[in-house]
Amino acid sequence: MLARARSAFLAHTRRWSRLALATVSLTIPVAAAAAPCKELAFAGHSYIVCTIDLRTSTLRLHWKDGSGTPYGNVGTLARAMGRTGGPVIMAVNAGMYHADGSPVGLYIEGGQQFKKANTAGGPGNFHMKPNGVFYFTADEVGVMETGRFLKTKPRADFATQSGPMLVVDGKIHPRFSLNGPSLKIRNGVGVRDAQTAIFAISNEGVSFGDFARLFRDALKCPNALFLDGSISSLWAPSAGRTDEFWPAGPILSAKARPK
Repeated sequence: MLARARSAFLAHTRRWSRLALATVSLTIPVAAAAAPCKELAFAGHSYIVCTIDLRTSTLRLHWKDGSGTPYGNVGTLARAMGRTGGPVIMAVNAGMYHADGSPVGLYIEGGQQFKKANTAGGPGNFHMKPNGVFYFTADEVGVMETGRFLKTKPRADFATQSGPMLVVDGKIHPRFSLNGPSLKIRNGVGVRDAQTAIFAISNEGVSFGDFARLFRDALKCPNALFLDGSISSLWAPSAGRTDEFWPAGPILSAKARPK
C-alpha cells in the first residue's frame, strides 16, 4: 500500500517540482546547474542517476544539526547546508533508521563513530546478508561487504551501513530473483572507481534484480549497496527534483568544489 501511494504521490510531486524549479533557480547560484544528475532509462525502467566525482565535488554524511536534532528529510538538510559554502547539488537518504531517526547500523561522521556496525540477523532488507558499508574520505570512496569492512578496516572519515548489497565484486546478490515480484521505489549507491560514487533512485517501482543490474550493467559499478526503499528521496534541483515530503535518517550530500 505504501509503495503504491508513494508512486502516485511521486508522480504528482515530480510535476510540482518541475513547476517550482524556476523559483528554486532564483535562489540557487548558476553553479548548481552543473550538478551531474540526469534521467536514465534502462531495461524498461526510469531512474535519476547522480555521478559524484571527488575531484570536482565534496561529499558529506549528516544525521543531526548543530542543536542535536535529526535533519529529518533531504530538503531540510539541503536548505540548511546551502546557507554556507555554496548550494547542495545533491542530497539523498543514506540508509535505514529507527523511529527516532538514528541509523540502524554503522555510522561515522567526520571521523567519529556514532553507531557501531550491526552484524545481527533479523527480518527486513537490512539483514538480507550480505549487507554492506558505503564509506569515504575527501578523496576516496568505497562500497564493501560489512564483514570485509570490519576485517580490513579501510580509512573512513564517513561511513553508513545498509543492506542488502546489490552487487559484490561484479556479482548480483545471491538472494535476488531475476525479476522478483516486489516492485518498489529504491535508491542506492555504487562505486565506479576510487574517486567516483554513483547514486541512483528509481522513478517507479522496480525489483531488487532490476536495480542491481542497473548498477552492474548500465553504471559499471562492481560494488553497489541498497540504501532504502519506498520513502527514498532526492534533492537535485538541476534534475527537477526537490523532494521534501518523505522522512530520512542519515543523509548524504554533495557540493561542487570551489574553483
